[in-house]
Amino acid sequence: MDNCIFCKIIAGEIPCYKVYEDEFVLAFFDIYPAAEYHTLVIPKAHFVNMFDVPEEESAHIMRAIKKIVKLYEDKLGLKNLQVLCSSGTEAQQEIMHLHYHIVPRALGDGQNVKWATHPEWEDRFSELLEKLR
Repeated sequence: MDNCIFCKIIAGEIPCYKVYEDEFVLAFFDIYPAAEYHTLVIPKAHFVNMFDVPEEESAHIMRAIKKIVKLYEDKLGLKNLQVLCSSGTEAQQEIMHLHYHIVPRALGDGQNVKWATHPEWEDRFSELLEKLR
């Protein structure tokens, strides 16, 4: 955690453009924005990713995200956005401190988050569900 950039931001060692803060969460503009108002939302406690965070902490983060989304709707008239969270290096998580991106979206913004789909996997849904039971 000594080398965690987000922990350093929380500690005030690195400045940020703060959008929201409460006892559990800090939200600030991403310095590599994909859109205007691209915001990172992080827990103040260091958790690596979604697998690491306790349920109650996750609830605090989600409430903060909702408050920020509502702020952007009220102040900016924002009606389109993505909330993204990558957990693990193979899921493209680059900073190993749990974080969510709030990315405002608009037609023609040059962003394209599109997954390759696999409809053939539908035939395996029953088998997949069985592994979860």
